[in-house]
Amino acid sequence: MSPAWLPEGARLPPGGTARDTGGAPANPAVHHGRPVIAVFGATGAQGGGLARALLRDPWRRFAVRALTRQPGARAARALAQAGAEVVQADLDRPGTLAAALDGAHGVFGVTDFWEHFSPERELQQAAQLASAAARAGVRHLVWSTQEDTRAGASAWAVPQMDAKGQADAFFRALPTTYLLPSFYWDNFIHLGLHPQREPDGRLLWPLPLGGARLCGIAAEDIGNCVAALFVQGEAVIGERIGLAGEQLTGAQMAEVLSRVLGEPVRHQAIAPAAFGRQPFPGASEMARMFAYQQAEAASYCAARAPEIARALHPGLLGFAQWAQSRADVLRHLAAAPGGRA
Repeated sequence: MSPAWLPEGARLPPGGTARDTGGAPANPAVHHGRPVIAVFGATGAQGGGLARALLRDPWRRFAVRALTRQPGARAARALAQAGAEVVQADLDRPGTLAAALDGAHGVFGVTDFWEHFSPERELQQAAQLASAAARAGVRHLVWSTQEDTRAGASAWAVPQMDAKGQADAFFRALPTTYLLPSFYWDNFIHLGLHPQREPDGRLLWPLPLGGARLCGIAAEDIGNCVAALFVQGEAVIGERIGLAGEQLTGAQMAEVLSRVLGEPVRHQAIAPAAFGRQPFPGASEMARMFAYQQAEAASYCAARAPEIARALHPGLLGFAQWAQSRADVLRHLAAAPGGRA
């Protein structure tokens, strides 16, 4: 299947096979005639989705350099088998970055707060990324960021957001597109935020949303959208582009899950503070994120209008499509006592 971000009016070559288009921009940073996109976090959710999207492009407009700390890992080997150049790189080890970005036309930059829970470390990683990209002379950098929620205060309020927002300053002198992702719907599975089976057998879904809408997106669709941004190139440099598949209340999402699971799912609006007292790593930080999104719902959602993401990737999954695609996993989790697999 062709990616949704093929150029308007484009047709596959005779026989439907992929080839170089010959229309790639003139640039010394090319690999076998194609500009190289260096992807940080290539084995993670955002970077991995982007690497796969670029590798699926029948027009093969970009060569993919997958950057990872563990090139021998299973996910990295899968990218290599799909045609990516896998290169070891570590944002905590600046000496690894020059070779990783050598000759790159574009760079996708992302940092992972949840790996270490240190906003200071995230800031340092972002600074190293920006410095390395500047030295490499990249033509287009897409930086995955968030809002700085502190409104001028010095203490971290929502650390996983604030550090990324503060780091935006490192990229202002670079040809940067600022990407604002949304909550991954996949987190409902991977972080245990799915509906819970109550002792009476009913399914209860406690979420700290109040009456606010959740901006959400399938993690894989972020990569499809970023691939489109690299295709657009100079037209989106300097832009802040928010991504959401849909904006839905907890009650609306519960209705969807009721249909997918074939039994009622009752949404329970819990206070962020109560959510933050749960005994899992990151509960407090996530609670602060949900509290901010409730307090700033209008501006937060306005920055992530779903029509923007759908224009970049018309094949974007809505929440119902995503839930249906994960129905077996969701049913398994719902069947487990206490809602745990």
